[in-house]
Amino acid sequence: MIAQETIDQIFSAVRIEEVVGDFVTLKRRGVNMIGLCPFHNEKTPSFTVSPVKGIFKCFGCGKAGNAVNFLMEHEHFTYPEALRFLARKYQIEVEEEEVSPGQQEEINERERLFNLNQFAADYFIHTLHTMEEGKAVGLSYLKEREIRDDIIRKFQIGYCPSVWDAFTSHAQKNGYTTDILVESGLTLQKEERYYDRFHSRIIFPIHSASGRIIGFGGRILSADKNRPKYINSPESSIYNKSKSLYGLYFARNAIASHDDCYLVEGYTDVIALHQAGIEQTVASSGTSLTQEQIRLIRRYTTNITILYDGDPAGIKASFRGIDMILEEGMNVRIVLFPDGEDPDSFTRKHHPDEVKAFIANHAENFILFKTHLLLKETAGDPIRKASLIKEIVATIGLIPDGITQSVYVKECAEVMEVPEQILMNEVRKIVRSKLKKGLPATEPTDIIAVAEKTPPQEEFALDPDEYQEKELIRLLLLYGEAEIPITRLHENNQEEVSMIQVADFMVMDLSGDDLHFRNPTLEAVFSVYREGFEQGRIPSRDQFISHADPEISRTAIDLMVTPYELSDNWEKNNIFIETEEKRIKQLVFTAILSFKGKKLDTMIAEKLLEIQTITDPADQAILLQELKNLKQSSMLINKELGRVITR
Repeated sequence: MIAQETIDQIFSAVRIEEVVGDFVTLKRRGVNMIGLCPFHNEKTPSFTVSPVKGIFKCFGCGKAGNAVNFLMEHEHFTYPEALRFLARKYQIEVEEEEVSPGQQEEINERERLFNLNQFAADYFIHTLHTMEEGKAVGLSYLKEREIRDDIIRKFQIGYCPSVWDAFTSHAQKNGYTTDILVESGLTLQKEERYYDRFHSRIIFPIHSASGRIIGFGGRILSADKNRPKYINSPESSIYNKSKSLYGLYFARNAIASHDDCYLVEGYTDVIALHQAGIEQTVASSGTSLTQEQIRLIRRYTTNITILYDGDPAGIKASFRGIDMILEEGMNVRIVLFPDGEDPDSFTRKHHPDEVKAFIANHAENFILFKTHLLLKETAGDPIRKASLIKEIVATIGLIPDGITQSVYVKECAEVMEVPEQILMNEVRKIVRSKLKKGLPATEPTDIIAVAEKTPPQEEFALDPDEYQEKELIRLLLLYGEAEIPITRLHENNQEEVSMIQVADFMVMDLSGDDLHFRNPTLEAVFSVYREGFEQGRIPSRDQFISHADPEISRTAIDLMVTPYELSDNWEKNNIFIETEEKRIKQLVFTAILSFKGKKLDTMIAEKLLEIQTITDPADQAILLQELKNLKQSSMLINKELGRVITR
């Protein structure tokens, strides 16, 4: 249990743009920041972060919340887990009771697996650095590969002893059951015997984007050909290989700052490049690149540079994965290392500056690279060349941007010595075929002009009164603490101007007429302000953003964030627009009058219905007078609002 004082301290320290920025590349747009939503696939940014308000909101899928909500949604943390994560990030001390072996069963499955993986990583690290076998076998191997101590510590590399059940026995002694050990994949079961999956291997922990250990990779050091060189943890509720990238946790900031991601194949490739200061590097861990992995990278950059060894067969096998990158609207470059070299070996043999220069000088656009590579195989064979043209055109047709398509059509036509119009016509066929199948497609800009559509903004389903109700609560949330001037008329007809906070003024005005909100969520929010007025305080925004009732939290965030923002270009061109902050008093008065006017309209409609059901002339006369009074009040309000009402 975390004390409320500590929770308040965490919320005070948190900067939402820093928390979200660890997972999403954000760009400044006015007072807010925007990026690609991590919760749904999109190519036009609709994800907004408001540093001032401490909230995020996606206008595509509707996800919204504060820093804690973001971590709970993105990393699947529980509320306490998210708080602890933020406490570590901002170096806030949180006293925790140590979890005893007997309490392990009470922890939910995902947290139990996270807990076990961290326990295992600590054991493997301890084994590598302190046990004789770990130092003699594991640490010696790493030193032979010239991996520095700081890099070994950074990536939390460890070693699992050659004793078949060394880790399993150690974990059991510390309260972990065989069920959770087998479920995690750290322990294998054969009949009644349990043994370590990773025994006799160097261990590479695999981290989530937030730094939690989700699985392991293990490299065998013996020459036993009957055992695979590398093995990984099996899939579990916390580890999905197709959605994970080795090294992303350590690379994400560098990827965003360099606006490029270097993609390699193996663990040691990542480690060698990081050691050389090339930290924007991740690995697919020997698996074919998946769409989920591509979209994971796309949160940080739209540029991928793939680093290959010199094996043409391996490169051709990866073409499908690269095509998927193009389909996501990303830019792909290829770097081929000399024959017999891979990123790891090349980096160990050269100075970091030489490695950086080699990558920069040898990076080639994928489509042109593919064209040149396949063109070499078609020399003197027109049939194979025709197949090559079709394959290149199919690749160009994957690119969602029409302008980029046109550029590649022109360049590839020159390389293949084919008339540009022929390629253009073939691209047109592919695009039209996609359109017939209902798939998203674009054509080169001289064929069809295409504009990408932004996901539709979430709309409120409003009842007749709800717009006015929402506007009142919106103003309370945004400007409740602001002060507005109020003119009071004394008995001697002298005017006195005094300042009053918006929340106090609205509560006094609406409570005096005993007006209530039809929407129960909005009424609940207003009740909090009413209670605050009685206690002499104004509720903070965070009280609603972090409210225990998710409907109140969602509604508050929806009302506080807008997808529209005033461009700085207005002022640059000496066109000054009056912002909301400059006319709060007018907005508050208009909102209150509109709210009351709508209430009066409802009361008038109800009174008319009531009159139709009354037969007694005396009662009818009373109701007609009440109706007349209501209409007069309505006309006065609408006159104040500048409206003309005819009845």
